[in-house]
Amino acid sequence: MTTLNTRASAGDPYYQDVPDYMTEVYDWAYVNPRKARMLDHKLVVRTLLFGNDQRLMRAYLDEIRPGERVWQVAHVYGDLVQRAAARVGADGRFTLTDVTPIQVELAGGKLAGVPQAEVVRADAACFQADQRPDLVCSFFLLHEVPEGMKSAIVDNMLAQVAPGGRAMFVDYHCPRPWQPIGWLLKWVNRVLEPFAEALWNKEIAAYAREAERFDWRKRTVFGGVYQIVVAQRRD
Repeated sequence: MTTLNTRASAGDPYYQDVPDYMTEVYDWAYVNPRKARMLDHKLVVRTLLFGNDQRLMRAYLDEIRPGERVWQVAHVYGDLVQRAAARVGADGRFTLTDVTPIQVELAGGKLAGVPQAEVVRADAACFQADQRPDLVCSFFLLHEVPEGMKSAIVDNMLAQVAPGGRAMFVDYHCPRPWQPIGWLLKWVNRVLEPFAEALWNKEIAAYAREAERFDWRKRTVFGGVYQIVVAQRRD
């Protein structure tokens, strides 16, 4: 029995009902409350994304139209959730889900007093929206989950999208051969991100059982290190 499982069985609320892969692989980043609070800063996001944070966030924010219902499938460190909630405006609805208690707590603090926003503890592969969202966004979640869960999350995101709506995926991608960051990321993947490199070898659309119901568009940035994929449901 691991220390993390011992914490959960002892009643530590930050470890209750957290998936095993999160406690085993990502305790340092997303589960341990002390470490998560330390990491929840814009500078951390900027460093991890090699200065591409604003470009990638703008791609997501530009996809949000005022008055839309938006579901973001996981919390992101920094101020992205506040910016996304503000973008939908008073006539829209912003729903944020996350599977870990500390991430729900951090997001709840950021969105307190924002009437159009709600934070729900839920697994992205299982969450069912009360009203189908116009936009569902996974911002750097897929690379952090095991292969089977990638398919489950993509399928659930697509299933929730309203007619004519979009699912958006911002995540890692296979770097171009000339991009030196690729070698660094290979080392990082071996040490810290064991599920990430799958996205180097497989298109996000390939994880979807009903990909043909959507029109897919994709672009990459920073020498192929990141991908921005939008799947629009056909009416």
